[in-house]
Amino acid sequence: MDIQQQSYFKKVEHIGIAVKNMEASNALYTKLLGLPPYKMEEVEGQGVLTSFFLVGSTKIELLEATKEDSPIAKFIEKRGEGMHHIAYEVENIEQAMKQAAADGFRLLNKVPQKGADNKIVCFLHPKDTAGVLIEFCQPVAE
Repeated sequence: MDIQQQSYFKKVEHIGIAVKNMEASNALYTKLLGLPPYKMEEVEGQGVLTSFFLVGSTKIELLEATKEDSPIAKFIEKRGEGMHHIAYEVENIEQAMKQAAADGFRLLNKVPQKGADNKIVCFLHPKDTAGVLIEFCQPVAE
């Protein structure tokens, strides 16, 4: 992929961290970062409770499973707590998905899904991205 094709990336939007216990993890990150989360939200469709911290211009998203069969629950069962994904903000998610697929990356969802923090999202298969789950996210107009 040449640098021109990557122009759909605007910035690193957030870093997602899978956690077992949101209350304990919020306390830990509040102590570590010196500030409380600015937002908590449940995304029922993905079976996850999220909590966001703002560090400079980058967000840290904690993710706790709300269902035993959710992707976060499966991730923690297989790998334990830790970094789950890196999210990149894109201006046009459909265009970014089309370009990524054309460049040989496998999309984990064929259409954008509702995500947390007023975003629509799509994920790339980590086997195609050096073991890192990549999320495209686009703000939804309010």
